[in-house]
Amino acid sequence: MRWSATTLAVLILGTAGAGYLYYQHLNGNIDKGERSSGDSKAHKTEPNAAGQTPMNILLLGSDSRASDANVALGGGKNHRDNPPLADVQMLIHLSADRKSASVVSIPRDTRVDIPACKDPDTGEKFPATNAIINTSLARGGAGCTLATWENLTGVYIDHWMTIDFAGVVSMADAIGGVEVCVNQNVWDRPLPGVPGGSGLKMTAGRKKVEGEQALQWLRTRHAWGSDPLRARAQHMYMNSMIRTLKSQNVFTDAGRLMDLAEAATKSLTVSEEIGTVKKLYDLGMQLKTVPTDRLTMTTIPTVEDPEDENHLLPAPDADKMWAMLRDDVSFDDKGTKEKKGSGTGDGKDAAGDDDAARGDAGQPSDEPAADSEIGVLVQNATRSATLGPVSGRAGDIAGTLVDKGFAKAVKDTSAALSEERTVVRYPGDELAGDARRVAEALGIPANAVRKSTDVSGITLVVGADWREGTSYPKQKTPEAGDLPETSDAINGSDTSKCMDVYKPYRW
Repeated sequence: MRWSATTLAVLILGTAGAGYLYYQHLNGNIDKGERSSGDSKAHKTEPNAAGQTPMNILLLGSDSRASDANVALGGGKNHRDNPPLADVQMLIHLSADRKSASVVSIPRDTRVDIPACKDPDTGEKFPATNAIINTSLARGGAGCTLATWENLTGVYIDHWMTIDFAGVVSMADAIGGVEVCVNQNVWDRPLPGVPGGSGLKMTAGRKKVEGEQALQWLRTRHAWGSDPLRARAQHMYMNSMIRTLKSQNVFTDAGRLMDLAEAATKSLTVSEEIGTVKKLYDLGMQLKTVPTDRLTMTTIPTVEDPEDENHLLPAPDADKMWAMLRDDVSFDDKGTKEKKGSGTGDGKDAAGDDDAARGDAGQPSDEPAADSEIGVLVQNATRSATLGPVSGRAGDIAGTLVDKGFAKAVKDTSAALSEERTVVRYPGDELAGDARRVAEALGIPANAVRKSTDVSGITLVVGADWREGTSYPKQKTPEAGDLPETSDAINGSDTSKCMDVYKPYRW
């Protein structure tokens, strides 16, 4: 019995040791980077009544040719030393109650404001610019792309993940293939006057793609006809992949889980706060709770860029999608239609009061000074991705405040800024009451009043959502499922979708 017990103890300790070493091995596979490396003003969403917060993850596909494997898969060996571009960009929004998820893609050639960024590896600084969004990856890494998204959408993004060509192939092989569908035979190849092409060649109908062919599917653009249609094909692939993983029960199959863990940890680069196997596993378990019929894939509505016909601009309808993400309103209509976040324009939060700005006893945490003693700097940030700044807005609103008794309100004379939503910022707790009083006087929601180290005094930033009038406009309450028709929404449980092939690429 002693011999048996000793043998069993050795086996248990040996197995535990091997498990620990394997866990450390997986952790060692993971490449990590700084969460945000750009100038962003987004703030994390306040918890709901149950103490839950939504989670936002930015998924990036890089065209880096920095390795032999990526050159072999992506071609372009002459571009090996070029900075990588983020040609695939998707924001995954997991609702606070973890019952639904929304995915939004931005086409790679969409022109946006890219903030000032700093490369965390080299220390190189990049000034703010206005350019197509896929170039943001080369201006400070994935953290700069994250900051770009935050400034465009007003949505706080918790994490980012990037994957390159070789990573896609590795993950597709580990999954065992993903079913896709085309309505006609497709061959994405070079044509006279149109170089490039992914090499994808398939007959019409449904087929499981894996390895390099999966990468070809995700990279195909010419054969679908446009970048937004490429996003649609990527959404079909992701929906099918999620359905496949759910059907395989990978979380209860140790062998399958180890294969996926090995592939994922080698394929992904992630923001540092989720840079362990445990944290990635926990994240996967949260995503696993969402049923496929509560998963919605979309692409932002766009219009042609008047400065370059090959580029796009976010259409005005995109603002509705950003509002739904900010307010944690589901993209499908299977959940509650009650608004969960901010933006009613009545100075109250979703619960119908401004308790978020009060102390535990429901009373203001500090009393404001007299209006005439409150200093306010008003900034014009009405410029948006699609519209220029409204001249004179800072002066107009400062004048309105003076008329209301805020004698120390002044306009900022510096150049117009860009901010999607109007916000009142204050530097310290001693000015919180004064900041709320300024918001109240103009009808600005209480949860648009935010503490910030970026200001030295109370600063009213007039955003793109307030381009006219002297009272903050009431914002329409987003409702579940109320997506723009041009968002090209696909439900995760829809297995009927097939891609149409642009005629020159049929065979």
